[in-house]
Amino acid sequence: MIKFFSFCLIFSSCGFLSALSQGTLEDYQRAYSIGNTYNFGRVNNARIIPHWIEGTNKVWFILDGDNGKEYTVLDAVSLKTYRMFDHSTVARNLSEIMDYPVDKDNIELTGLRVNGKCDTIWFIHDNYRWVYPLKGSNNPSRMEPLPQRLPEPHWMVVDEEKNGGPIVSSDGKRTAFVQDNNVYVRDNITGKEFQLSLDGTLGNYYSTFIEWSPDGKKLAVNKIKSAPKRFVYYVESSPGKGSQPILHKQEYAKPGDELRFKTPVIFNVETGEQLSPSTELFNCQYDLYGPFWNDDSDGIVFEYNERGHKNYRVLEMSATNGNVRSLIDESHDKYVNYTRIFRHYLKDGKRIIWSSERDNYNHLYMYCRETGEISHQITKGPWYVREVIHVDEPGEKIYFSANGMCPDEDPYFIRYYSINFDGSCLTDLTPSPGTHTAWFSPDFKYLVDSYSTVYTPPVTVLRDAKDGKVLKTIATADISNLTAAGWKAPEVFIAPGRDGKTPMWGVIYRPSNFDPGETYPVIEYIYQGPGDQYVPKAFYPYHRYIMPLAELGFIVAMVDGMGTSFRTREFENFCYKNLVDAGLPDHIAWLKAAGERYPYMDLNRVGIYGGSAGGQESMTAVLHHPDFYKAAYSACGCHDNRMDKIWWNEQWLGYPVDSSYIEASNVENAHLLTRPLMLVVGELDDNVDPASTMQVVDALIKANKDFELVFLPGVGHTLGEEYGEHKRFDFFVKNLLGVDPPTWSELHQE
Repeated sequence: MIKFFSFCLIFSSCGFLSALSQGTLEDYQRAYSIGNTYNFGRVNNARIIPHWIEGTNKVWFILDGDNGKEYTVLDAVSLKTYRMFDHSTVARNLSEIMDYPVDKDNIELTGLRVNGKCDTIWFIHDNYRWVYPLKGSNNPSRMEPLPQRLPEPHWMVVDEEKNGGPIVSSDGKRTAFVQDNNVYVRDNITGKEFQLSLDGTLGNYYSTFIEWSPDGKKLAVNKIKSAPKRFVYYVESSPGKGSQPILHKQEYAKPGDELRFKTPVIFNVETGEQLSPSTELFNCQYDLYGPFWNDDSDGIVFEYNERGHKNYRVLEMSATNGNVRSLIDESHDKYVNYTRIFRHYLKDGKRIIWSSERDNYNHLYMYCRETGEISHQITKGPWYVREVIHVDEPGEKIYFSANGMCPDEDPYFIRYYSINFDGSCLTDLTPSPGTHTAWFSPDFKYLVDSYSTVYTPPVTVLRDAKDGKVLKTIATADISNLTAAGWKAPEVFIAPGRDGKTPMWGVIYRPSNFDPGETYPVIEYIYQGPGDQYVPKAFYPYHRYIMPLAELGFIVAMVDGMGTSFRTREFENFCYKNLVDAGLPDHIAWLKAAGERYPYMDLNRVGIYGGSAGGQESMTAVLHHPDFYKAAYSACGCHDNRMDKIWWNEQWLGYPVDSSYIEASNVENAHLLTRPLMLVVGELDDNVDPASTMQVVDALIKANKDFELVFLPGVGHTLGEEYGEHKRFDFFVKNLLGVDPPTWSELHQE
């Protein structure tokens, strides 16, 4: 049982210590300067990013030394470290060829790679690739320019699969391609072409993503029945002085929209036979992934994600008769977390490693392909598998990360483990207290591990990947500069949620001139959207969305309530068809417990702010809990889930669109507003349709409600940027502190 308690580490204030003041010019100046004062540059060795050198057991990283950056190589076998190169020589040579001075203590080599002998490096500079022999002439050579990067398609664009090129069979004898929506094959010896399919049309066509069987005799391809696409239109009002507005068009499917339908088809190239299966097992598609051939060419495997996400199936289609059978059937009465599914098809063709939340936690299972049944559960217990790092098939071992395995620490802390295929020999490879990030060597004999908490600085070590033993301490971050500047670590606070028993974990930030004899309004920063966990767990000296606001005279808090992820399946499922809840009853219970512990937290003056899902939730807070939340700042909120992107909303609110969408809508509930509200929206928000905010505005106007609107021309998805941040400061100073903020001209004068 976890006891409800708090972790707090508060350092004495030096640089910012002054008499208590709230919302004054001095406070604003401190809020705007805090980012420069509490940055990573003041913490030596806080962010060590290791890079294992391919084909070796050597790893390189950049250390913060007494004189600046040190490019360092560590040999994991000998445990010896040495500089990758002589910094003075490299700086001098780079300066000569680049025609500007390069600081030997702060050399920036972007995209650095090094060979196994550590005698040659490659890097990117000035849009060119460079090669630099570290021995001999020591002269850097400019190689070919970087290839022109084509613009990436927007993440909401669904590939129509019409632009794939010809695909050559594994034996090189034939080439398959799509022409006029049908599948063709060319004999590479004779050059003769013949048409395999005759039924492709403009609206029901064959994908150009063709998969040849390993034996080169068959091919598999999806036939796609298209559906109308939805687009969102944006007017860029101010592209430049004197320029006319620009209309932008963005593909953007929304909940309930019609989607395309895929049917896998197998062609026998030698006989011309075409096998089209019954779609009974995949007839209500959100999407279909694959197909992928079995190694023996006897069939294909594809994955079916059902619309509404209550069923997810791994299906196998016979290349002999076209029959389809289920290998894995993952189902849930609410939703399957399909984005988290891990699968690994073992090379023996007989087993599949699969992840599932079926026992209330995310765990790994071994499936038998022949029977389509679970042979055994690999991981088990009241904890959560986060990521599978590597599957060692010859050694029958899995390396993975997980949280919640240690009952006496923060259940969200990530550690790294190994386990045998049969579930034996579970080994903690990162046993030190804190949350961890690990980088394994290519042969998985070693790992570099960096661990910290929000109040203890990072420690980076080299470990043995067999048992987690520390082989060498690489660096311990030095926070003496931070403490000298008056930095205070946030407090980790734990208290039960709405049910009075489930612990909620959050953090509390105080101003640097905090005085426990005074009282402070409380502001909550919220992002409670399901699908992740949001309260900081690792060391970070400066939280840009929280710490400046605290300096104005507030206590700022953040907590993960029910509906967020990585505790239990049941804990997250609270969000299902219930986004209107937003975990707020847990947040309120947690804040009340903090107020009882710390009477200087004035719970009669509580504000809330957030962006995106947090923008929706912050407005929801003042609509449905106005007795507790007295003011809300809401940026780019998905205020009506019917207006937002399909994949996020159908996951949590289901399909078809029903009353749960209406209940969660701030548009439908806008008439309930009784508290101060500031809405912020970027006119070019390509994440959440800006119309979502404008429809709230329309509903508020029709309900004759008083509110503030900050409209940002040319801005995308944002919490407000510089202008909106200043508006947020002023909004809370006026509505929670009850004072007039300094004038903008006074604050920004030279």
